[in-house]
Amino acid sequence: MRDAVLGWFDVHGRDLAFRRTRDPYAVLVSELMAQQTQIGRATEAWIAWMARFPTVRALAAASPADALRQWQGLGYNRRALNLHRAAKAIVAEHAGVVPDAVADLQALPGIGPYTARAVAAIAFGRPEGAVDTNVRRVLGRAVAGDPARLDAAELQAIADAAVPRDRPGAWTHALMDIGATYCRPATPRCDACPVRPWCRFAAAPPPPRSRAAPGTANEPHFPGTTRWLRGRIVDRLRATDGWATFDEPMGEHDEGAVERALHGLAREGLIELEPGAGSGMRARLPVA
Repeated sequence: MRDAVLGWFDVHGRDLAFRRTRDPYAVLVSELMAQQTQIGRATEAWIAWMARFPTVRALAAASPADALRQWQGLGYNRRALNLHRAAKAIVAEHAGVVPDAVADLQALPGIGPYTARAVAAIAFGRPEGAVDTNVRRVLGRAVAGDPARLDAAELQAIADAAVPRDRPGAWTHALMDIGATYCRPATPRCDACPVRPWCRFAAAPPPPRSRAAPGTANEPHFPGTTRWLRGRIVDRLRATDGWATFDEPMGEHDEGAVERALHGLAREGLIELEPGAGSGMRARLPVA
C-alpha cells in the first residue's frame, strides 16, 4: 500500500507552492494556514505571508497586529497570534532556528501534535506520522474499516509504523491529498483511490448517509453566530489604525452581545481594550 500511495503521489500529487520548500519556518506557516482552510486560499495567503515575513526573526520583530492583519481572510485568528508567539519563542529559546524534535516543536505556543509531527516529517525528514482529520480517515478506514474503531493512541501507532523512513514528507502530503481527493467523509471515491486494494472500508462500505435538506436546523445562520460577530470585530480593527469605538449593534447582535464579544477577544489576546473609555468601548489590535 505504501508503494502504491507514493507512486500515485509522484504522478498525481497536488503541486502547491508551499510544497516546493523544506524551509522549516515556511513549512510551519503552511501547516498552520492549511488547517480548516481551503487549500487554494491557504496557498495564496502563504505566498503573501512569506513575502511579508520571510523569516522567523522578521515575524518575531513584527507586532501581533501586523500578524493579524496579514492573516485576514483565513479565519481562526488565534492561529495568527499563536504563529507570532511561536516565532518569538523560537528566537528567544532556539536562537531563531526552528527545532527539529517533535517534543520541542510541540512545546511552542499553539503547536499541537499534528503540526509538530508534520513539520518534523516534511521539513526535517523525520519518520513521524502526522495525524489530522484526513490522515485519520484514510488510515482508519484502510486498517479498521472505520476510524471510530481505533482510539487516538492506536491510530498514532499505525501512522508511525506506516511512515516510509526515506520519504516521510512525501508520505504526509500523499495521505493529505488522498483524503481530500478520494477518501472524503460523506462521498468517498473508492473506485479511483490508490489505497483501495488494501482498504477494509472499500471492501464493505457503509450505506451513504442522508444529507439534511436545505433550511433545516443543521444549517447555521451565520450573521447570528458569535463567531460571525467576533470575525467582524477583528476585521474592523484590521482596517483601523489605532483605536476604534464600538457603541452600536453589529448585524443581529445588540450592544450587550458586542460588549461580551469584545471582552472575550481581549481575554484571548486577540484585541486590546482601552481602559477608562467614555461612551462605548474602544478597542485595537494588540501592539505588543
